[in-house]
Amino acid sequence: MFARPRTNASRVIHYTLMIDVDAGRFTVGVFQDMAWATRGIQALADAGFPRESLTILAKASPEAAKLIEKFSGAPADGFEIAGVGAIVARGPLVDALQGDARDLGKLGLAGTMRRVGFQAHDSRIFEALTGRGGILVAIRSEPRAADALALLHSYGGGNAAIGAWTGRV
Repeated sequence: MFARPRTNASRVIHYTLMIDVDAGRFTVGVFQDMAWATRGIQALADAGFPRESLTILAKASPEAAKLIEKFSGAPADGFEIAGVGAIVARGPLVDALQGDARDLGKLGLAGTMRRVGFQAHDSRIFEALTGRGGILVAIRSEPRAADALALLHSYGGGNAAIGAWTGRV
């Protein structure tokens, strides 16, 4: 038998939050080359995503540095990341991955993508694709994460996904 519901109106149930959701969820994809990345990033810009929400991370090259400066409006930062090597990057994802310990260089993408809601297997894929010369593009936009995901997929962003596991892993 089912229990009969209580009718005591003064009783209040206080729920504990199960997850701590980051209001700045990232949507990430990796493009196979500069041409695909340029088209994808331009589509994001045309769709109204602000340049401050964009992160571009790629193996260090003059072309990658130009791409970053073109779309971010500022020069790329260069450093070494375990599992990828010398990279150039700019955007809010870099700071999120660095964390308080500033250990992105030591832990690599595979060791830090959990900080922004990606599972370990996604992190390893992002690291492998970027290490092979892919251009990682991320958008920080919780309300338009699905729009960003659709654009990344439409323009060739491989393994595009939304970091949805924040606080759950």
